[in-house]
Amino acid sequence: MKIPKMEENHMKMKLWMLLAGMLSLFCVLAKENPGAATYQSHETQEESAPVVYFTRDISSQGMLKLFRALNWTPQGKTGVKISTGEPPASHYLQPALLKDTVQAVKGTIVECNTAYGGSRATNAMHKQVVKDHGFLEIAPFDLLDEEGSYPIPVPGAKRLVKGDYVGLHFKDYQSYLVISHFKGHAMAGFGGAIKNLSIGFGSGTSAKESGKIYIHSGGLRTSGSFRGEQLAFLEAMGEAAKGVCLAMEGGRNIAFINVLNALSVDCDCNGHAAAPDMHDIGMMASLDPLAIDQASIDMVYQAKDAGSLIERIESRQGLHTLDYAAEIQLGSRAYRLVELP
Repeated sequence: MKIPKMEENHMKMKLWMLLAGMLSLFCVLAKENPGAATYQSHETQEESAPVVYFTRDISSQGMLKLFRALNWTPQGKTGVKISTGEPPASHYLQPALLKDTVQAVKGTIVECNTAYGGSRATNAMHKQVVKDHGFLEIAPFDLLDEEGSYPIPVPGAKRLVKGDYVGLHFKDYQSYLVISHFKGHAMAGFGGAIKNLSIGFGSGTSAKESGKIYIHSGGLRTSGSFRGEQLAFLEAMGEAAKGVCLAMEGGRNIAFINVLNALSVDCDCNGHAAAPDMHDIGMMASLDPLAIDQASIDMVYQAKDAGSLIERIESRQGLHTLDYAAEIQLGSRAYRLVELP
């Protein structure tokens, strides 16, 4: 039986209200944790530091130029990990911006289902969103967890002791280009390369063992509630990101682009994201996931109109993600910034 349009919209609104309530409770718990990290810049001129390339040209050609500056050649079948964006009003990266770079690597766009419901929680619904958002017009698409989860090891993990659960199709690719929309996040404070590597590659609740729930719960469970202690969640993200990088030839077969535009306090997983209230900054590329996120954070903190986003980051203790990622040697916080002409 077909649900009347008005009733369907009412059901969607109730779902988002329920999700908002859950996020609010989670964020209250986040603020109760002591020992929040404090901000400091990590840009350096040391030659040994990894390079983060930067351009103010937020365009398809600008991204392609940025990617080529990396001098990185993907091996074999290449997945391009993005966020496909939650309907109806998130600020996901537009296909036109991604097109030239995705096609330059002969990439397949890849994603996993969500753990919070919404319009991308099941295979059929998620594929429809991908089509509606125009991604099929620039590249083929693969839903990595369409057939379940795939466990990968995380050596020395204190949170994800069972490893990390990514989508089963993860193993079908020899290289990944991770293109992340850098922005705020209701739970993590901010989302960039590390979040895309961890939560992004984590299998959704459509899988028997959900990597997303395992990370959100700080390694407590792979099904059921994704609530957990805040610092455990942030640390689990770092561990999952490390697991993904290690799985790609120790990090040699993976590269990163962060896009700093439409800088809302909310993630692209929020279908009713707050409007951005600061200016666009630019785009970055690096072979180091921690360096690119640290450089992105530095750019945000240097901006004069980033008050709302900084408050979101600090109220969720988001900087702890960078502290812990450095502790577990995911990458380097120190970086050299090279701006492209």
